[in-house]
Amino acid sequence: MKIVTEFPYTVRTLEHVEIPMPDGCKLAARIWLPENAERNPVPAIFEYIPYRKRDMTRLRDSVLHPYLAGYGYACVRVDLRGSGDSEGLMLDQYRQAELDDGVAVIAWLAAQPWCDGNVGMMGISWGGFNGLQVASLAPPALKAVISACSTDDLYLDNMHYMGGCLLTDNLSEATTMFTANSSPPDPALVGERWREMWMQRLKGSGLWLDTWLRHQYRDEYWKHGSVSEHYDAIQCPVMLVGGWADGYTNAIFRLLEHLQVPRLGLIGPWGHKYPHQGVPGPAIGFLQEALRWWDLWLKGRDTGVMDEPMLRAWMQDSVPPTTYYQQRPGRWVGEEVWPAPGIAEVAYDLDSHRILVPGDEPCPADETVHVQSPLSVGLMAGKWCSYTYAPDLPHDQRQEDGGALVFESAPLQRDMEILGAPVAELALSCNRPVAMVAARLSDVAPDGKATRVTYGLFNLTHYRSHAEPEKLVPGKVYRVRVPMNFIGQKFPAGHRIRLSLSTSYWALAWPPPEPVGMTVYPAESRLLLPEREPRPEDSEICFEEVEGAAPISIQILEPPEQNWLVHVDLALDRSVLEVIKDEGLKHIDEIDTTVANRIWNWYSFHGDDFDSLRGETRTERIFRRGDWSVRTTTRTVLTADSQFFYIHAELDAWEGDCRVYTENWQRKIRRDFL
Repeated sequence: MKIVTEFPYTVRTLEHVEIPMPDGCKLAARIWLPENAERNPVPAIFEYIPYRKRDMTRLRDSVLHPYLAGYGYACVRVDLRGSGDSEGLMLDQYRQAELDDGVAVIAWLAAQPWCDGNVGMMGISWGGFNGLQVASLAPPALKAVISACSTDDLYLDNMHYMGGCLLTDNLSEATTMFTANSSPPDPALVGERWREMWMQRLKGSGLWLDTWLRHQYRDEYWKHGSVSEHYDAIQCPVMLVGGWADGYTNAIFRLLEHLQVPRLGLIGPWGHKYPHQGVPGPAIGFLQEALRWWDLWLKGRDTGVMDEPMLRAWMQDSVPPTTYYQQRPGRWVGEEVWPAPGIAEVAYDLDSHRILVPGDEPCPADETVHVQSPLSVGLMAGKWCSYTYAPDLPHDQRQEDGGALVFESAPLQRDMEILGAPVAELALSCNRPVAMVAARLSDVAPDGKATRVTYGLFNLTHYRSHAEPEKLVPGKVYRVRVPMNFIGQKFPAGHRIRLSLSTSYWALAWPPPEPVGMTVYPAESRLLLPEREPRPEDSEICFEEVEGAAPISIQILEPPEQNWLVHVDLALDRSVLEVIKDEGLKHIDEIDTTVANRIWNWYSFHGDDFDSLRGETRTERIFRRGDWSVRTTTRTVLTADSQFFYIHAELDAWEGDCRVYTENWQRKIRRDFL
């Protein structure tokens, strides 16, 4: 990264500003302000998340917000109600109180003497979600949004469910918020009331996993906050940003299609990161791109940003399979509109084991193939959403395909490129009333190595809709579409394309209540690929090198630990997937504070026993400065039998060596078409 130290504007930082809400609650903000903004007001850029501006996002923020402020913007990082140094309680994600607070913050910003009345919202993940949601409420001062790694539909594409299947990321996200909600405000900012605010959080934030597991299909709970319910409510320009290794990229394509405002889409090879931090690389000069956007929509300057293609996406080259890439080779491609008229959906018929091309002899009409996948299929799947902390991308698919139905093409005669969402159209029957199918598309090299390109999950009881599931009739033939995640990918000449189907995908998703046998009718099934021909004008797309403001100083006291490990616990006779996200123990010099944030995940099973599935997470957070020392720990265990999910959760909090709070939860939740 090129560190920029000289800017058009000198920037000063307001470490702690309290923004009053209509009900009297105060939200905590950190503000980067151009030095003369009171005399010459500037637009404001607002980021609104629960991840602690004071410490946990301080390093990231130090690169981003002072950079934008140095070009004439008031950058404002606000802790959500009940998080960081803000008052109140945070009881769930994206509820109406959160969105109303966001609208109130925008009105407050627009009224400040240093703001010219124009406000933009910018955020990634949670901040990308609520940027779209607040925009749908149309606050008058909100003039534009940059939304990264977000979704338009909280059920369809989110960490909770995929294709109606329960994701294990539902447990890991609940764990993240469990530990976030247990963290105290900083007494250096809120004073002696820090302990009272902390106890209020410990006692009142609740067990979010319990809430999310009680909504197992697309009901009113998920519709709230899903802007797909009313795309036309968004009346300001939107830039949508994501990465192929992230879990949220599908929403970009739907939003480009359905929004009626000026909009741009930008998709790289990245995981769940801003593009200037993008891994797998190449990272790009995203902050310069953001400035082009803000200068146009908040300052009225013609920067040429809207002359770019509506969609700029990274067309990935073929690579051998591995769980971590520092770089993904490829090139940028562009589409002026989406859906793109130059992309052709090409249908390929199937036979018992092949993907057919025109001229191949068709499959006999009565031919069938059958699979009942072992629970081990999915251990090499990687995470639903890659954070690039650990080696969490899918490994060689040969290790999965022994438990799947495999359909494979002949070696390609020429290069093929796809951009869009592949679809498996299947005629199938099952021997159980509740079943799922996982569809994977892989690039198979001449040496046999198989790299997963994309995949999709589908809860077959949702064959009519995600809102009204129905049990299957065993033996009845159903015709279903299994959309896979959008992707841009090149398949080289000489490689093969492989479609793999399985009846489980643990530990990415929770399997059905019992083993499922699935019969597929190849003559009535096919694979649809969104094929795109290379174009000379694609070579005109380019970005500047990565820039940012100087990062703050961080001392690593204990090194971080990241891990993605599959092993067998001989003592317990269980196969275990272990995922560790440990940011280490570090000292933030600027505020003389030591912090730690550690999360451990274990997903395990015994043999082919569907009642043996178990997800367990543990967390630890530490905050220390002088004689202030706080530590919180959580533990969550999720298990199930054929009828119910079972949650056991523990929360403990220490001040110094004294445990000051403890609470346990036990919950039993009926499985509902899942």
